[in-house]
Amino acid sequence: MRVLSCIFTEHNLWLVLLAAFVCVSGGWITLNLLRRAERTRELQRGGWIFLTAVAAGSSIWCTHFIAMLAYQVGAPVTFDPILTMTSFLLAAIGCAGGFAIALSRLPRIAPEFGGAVVGLAITAMHYTGMLAYHVDGIVEWNQGYVVASVALSVIFAALALNQVVRRPWQFSPIAGLALFVIAVVSLHFTAMTAVSVTPLATGAAIADSYALQAMAVAVAGGGLLIIGTGVASYMIDERASRESIEKLQHMALNDLLTGLPNRSSFADHLQREIGHAKEDGVKLAVIGIDLDRFKEINDLRGHKAGDQALKAIGRRLLRLVRDGEFVARVGGDEFAAAKRFQEQSELLDFVARLEKVLFEPIRIDDFETATGASIGVAVYPDDGVDQERLVSNADLAMYRAKADIGRAVCFYESKMDEAARARHTLAQDLRRAVELDQLDLHYQVQTSVSTGQVCGYEVLVRWHHPEHGAVPPSEFIPIAEESGTILIIGEWVLRTACKEAASWEQPYKIAVNLSPVQFAHADLAKLVHAILLETGLAPSRLELEITESTIIADKTRTLHVLRQIRALGVTVAIDDFGTGYSSLDTLRSFPFDKIKLDRSFMNEVDHSIQAKAIIRAVLTLGKSLDIPVLAEGVETDHQLEILRAEGCDEAQGFFLGRPKPVAQIFQVQASAEDDEASAFSGRLPPHRMRRR
Repeated sequence: MRVLSCIFTEHNLWLVLLAAFVCVSGGWITLNLLRRAERTRELQRGGWIFLTAVAAGSSIWCTHFIAMLAYQVGAPVTFDPILTMTSFLLAAIGCAGGFAIALSRLPRIAPEFGGAVVGLAITAMHYTGMLAYHVDGIVEWNQGYVVASVALSVIFAALALNQVVRRPWQFSPIAGLALFVIAVVSLHFTAMTAVSVTPLATGAAIADSYALQAMAVAVAGGGLLIIGTGVASYMIDERASRESIEKLQHMALNDLLTGLPNRSSFADHLQREIGHAKEDGVKLAVIGIDLDRFKEINDLRGHKAGDQALKAIGRRLLRLVRDGEFVARVGGDEFAAAKRFQEQSELLDFVARLEKVLFEPIRIDDFETATGASIGVAVYPDDGVDQERLVSNADLAMYRAKADIGRAVCFYESKMDEAARARHTLAQDLRRAVELDQLDLHYQVQTSVSTGQVCGYEVLVRWHHPEHGAVPPSEFIPIAEESGTILIIGEWVLRTACKEAASWEQPYKIAVNLSPVQFAHADLAKLVHAILLETGLAPSRLELEITESTIIADKTRTLHVLRQIRALGVTVAIDDFGTGYSSLDTLRSFPFDKIKLDRSFMNEVDHSIQAKAIIRAVLTLGKSLDIPVLAEGVETDHQLEILRAEGCDEAQGFFLGRPKPVAQIFQVQASAEDDEASAFSGRLPPHRMRRR
């Protein structure tokens, strides 16, 4: 009661209210800055603790000073400037130490201990300020109230930081502010109750009350200005942090090149849309998009042109999107879209708009091109009720569209699922084919066109499936490449072929095909060298065949590996020559030992003048570069005669010999006449295989 009496009878209430305003506003920004400091580390935390301590010291000191000016002592009053400034520094420094301890989290009671230090700082500030308070009168102190003031400040400050740092309930910020204000106010007014002043008649003039009020307002303004600096720093940092977070969120959810949403954003959107479609009873289309000729743009014009094409497509897709539609870039040249609809016509319109912008020409620097696209569509709930199934089925439909040259858009059908499952099962069986001894090698003869002599054999792998029988290479080789099994199969083929060829009596060459996957995932030159050493086959008897697509996939790396292989003494042939779009550039980049003319030209040579002209041009090119040419796919005597007339070096095809197991190739022939006749009749010359 005596404390309340002191407040209401011995103080100017307007200045008391001003002090309370300064204390509450200062406490609010102080605790907000403290929470900001808590989210930082190391030097940055030190900077925020400094700002927090300045705000806290200013609000505590200004509250104290204004309340001191509100105290109506009835005697002349003066202030010692040194001690007054010292009181402010004690408040700021003490609060800095307390806040640093509270945020250290080293001992279990760090927040409470730090709060106690802040309470002691408030106490030190007040009583130092009282020492600076000089009054013409006899000053007496009540020790009980002094002790009580210190205890109240320490206890309430400890409780305040407990709420602010630990946040045990939802109203902790409000509770922390209230306790902090109580710590400051209870200390001051309890301490003021502890003092009593008996004025002395010294003849000095009593300070003008209006002047004291003006000084209090000025102090409040200065204090609020300092606190405002902390507020500004907080707001600037918060805005910068918010902008940084928004930028990071945008980068995380959007493709940086095209500006379209990315795969993660598309997955989130799709999950939400499936929920809405289920609630509203509408349908949802999931659309997979794969650009058809993007790789060609990259290879011919470079990655910069490819990026420009993607940006152009991204801008077009962004422009066409309407309400209920969503488009994202989910991979290199892969896009995805979603469309909420009720009528089938709405979906068809969206797909038509997609197809239109994807097939429109794109102008890049000095040339014009069109990427084209394969589009697959799956519909909720008809083709799946969860995100994974819908996306998977849309991809299946897209791959079907890609396989059909005359079809850009394909809707999912259940039979696609059956085909995909069958392909998956075949891939699993293929992984065990080597260890279960289901693979076999066949050899197709390569002969000299001019003499009919055997030059070598191309090695071909065959798979005898226990249930499906003979699986064509055209079916299982792509599966092996997709699954990575081609690495195991390719190594087995190379090792087995070299081992068998090393046992032959005649030193015929063997030609082994290499997959692009083997160049990308294996130390190929090292593997070839190890197999040659292991099997004892002379390097000059091994020829490795690669296609142009292998080189185009990673030209620099592939040519480096080919040079390493040639350094071993192994020859290298380019297979399926003439079917790619950079054949001449390929020959210029690497000196191949043989050109294998694609079989498609031999299929048309009997009735196509153009095919015959191309064969003549390739043969002329080979002679000018001093590279022998082997023609594949020779199936008639007339085709062989054309090759002989045009000066072709070697030939291979069913007319000269079908692929056969090694045991059938080396059968002993009965007569020398058969030997001479076999060169052009599909039968092979006699020779024996050495027993091992």
